[in-house]
Amino acid sequence: MIMKLLPTLTFVTALGSGVVAGVFFAFSSFVMPGLARMPAAGGIAAMNSINVTAVTPMFMTALFGTGLVCLVLAVGAVIGWNQPGSFWLLAGALIYLVGNLIVTMIFNVPLNNALAAVDPASANGAAVWATYLRDWVMWNHVRTITAIVALGCFIVAWR
Repeated sequence: MIMKLLPTLTFVTALGSGVVAGVFFAFSSFVMPGLARMPAAGGIAAMNSINVTAVTPMFMTALFGTGLVCLVLAVGAVIGWNQPGSFWLLAGALIYLVGNLIVTMIFNVPLNNALAAVDPASANGAAVWATYLRDWVMWNHVRTITAIVALGCFIVAWR
């Protein structure tokens, strides 16, 4: 049964990876550089607001739903290892899972939580903001690149 669904799931996961890559690309390209130009208190307030509003069913489905389907694709790739594209399915799934879900949970979310806990108007707030910008953006670059690479793997596997 799973083997019959793999082409459709691969296509859906490619789309999900592309959506996630686009969101993360936007943050790396212009959202975070724009926020970095603001005074620290304003940048912190804006980013905290973004972090709250990002937790929507639509974005969570794109991010974590794609990850869930990646798990299914990884199992399908292992089960049908002798099928064309299995390597690319497994590679894309693992790259997405590690580079997007694990990086998000281990690095970006704790940084978001630390930013939410700081007083934006304090000197400590400015120091946390400077560190946040450097570290969060670096990990966001990782998420962007891995979502794009996963998308490429899924396209190759789907063909």
